[in-house]
Order: sequence, then structure tokens, then C-alpha cells
Amino acid sequence: MSTIERFETNKRMSRVVKYNGIIFLSGLTADNPDEDVQGQTRSILAKIEKHLEAHGSSKDKILTAQIWLKDIDRDFAGMNEVWDNWLPEGTAPTRATGESKLAAPKLLVEIIVSAAA
Repeated sequence: MSTIERFETNKRMSRVVKYNGIIFLSGLTADNPDEDVQGQTRSILAKIEKHLEAHGSSKDKILTAQIWLKDIDRDFAGMNEVWDNWLPEGTAPTRATGESKLAAPKLLVEIIVSAAA
């Protein structure tokens, strides 16, 4: 049986969990909520890359992604443009995008991913 490893953990959550060769990242948001959806998306994707690389993975090993937008009608195309330019060709994970009220009023996008280690 594999060991569950938790990183950047507090009482409520872990930023990263590794189990059985899979890396699970919690929902990530932008550091600067004053940016538009493209800026916020770029910031989040950079964080995803950093966390994956720190745990022995990379963006081409992402298995699944959940993307939450504050306003899907307004921001879907802009977020997708950044996502499409970031993701290496031929490595698209399973993905779902939905609309949700996010944790802070200025946040426009939150992304959750799981990847192979």
C-alpha cells in the first residue's frame, strides 16, 4: 500500500498530495487579483508548473483539470487562449470548466489539476 504524502498543509487543506504515483494540486488562484482573466490564468499556470516540477512531474503529465470561472460567458475564450498556448501539443488532459462564485470578489479563475508523478 502506498503512503499518502501531504505538502504545504494546514488545518484546512494541503496544497499538494501525492499518492500512488499521482500528484493532486488543490485549487490555485492568482497572486494579483487585479489582473484580467488572461493575467490570472498565466499566474496560476506558472504556479502549477512550479508545484508539479517540485514533486517530480510536469505540465505534459497532467491527467485532469477542473477550471472554475467567475463569469464563463465573459472569460472562457480568454482563459482558453492562455491555456491552449501553455499546454504542449498532444498532451491535453481530461478537463471540465464551470462557473462559480470564487473565494474573493476579484478572483476570476481557479484551477485544480492532478498529474502523474
